[in-house]
Amino acid sequence: MLVVEKVLAEDILRISGVNTRKCMKCGKCSASCPAFNEMDIHPHQFVSMIERGDIKKLIKSKSIWNCLSCMACVERCPKNVEPAKLIEAVRLAVIRQQGANHLKADKIPALVDERLPQQAIVSAFRKYSK
Repeated sequence: MLVVEKVLAEDILRISGVNTRKCMKCGKCSASCPAFNEMDIHPHQFVSMIERGDIKKLIKSKSIWNCLSCMACVERCPKNVEPAKLIEAVRLAVIRQQGANHLKADKIPALVDERLPQQAIVSAFRKYSK
C-alpha cells in the first residue's frame, strides 16, 4: 500500500468513525442494499477494501455516487459496522481531492430554490465549506 493510500484510508476511517475490524463478512449489508444491482463495489466489499487499504479502486468506483444513503446496510449489520458511513466518507474524500469542496455563503442565494428544504441548503453548506 502506498503512503498516500494509507493516509487516505486513515482519513476515511477518521471521517466515518467506523471500525472496519468489527465486520464479520456476513454480507447482510449488501443483501439489503436497494442499489445493489447498480453498484460495482458492494457495501461489504467497501468495508474489506478499506480494511486492506485498497483505496484507488474505491475512489474510481461508481458505487460512491450510486449509494442511496438509505442506511439499509447499517440497519442490517449485526455488528454495527455502518458501511454507508464509509461510502459517504469516500465520497467526501473524492470531492475534496477534486477541489470541489467549497461553497461560499454569498453564493447560496443564487442556488436557492423555493421548493428546496432549508435543511438541504444547510447540509450542503456544511458539507462543502470545509
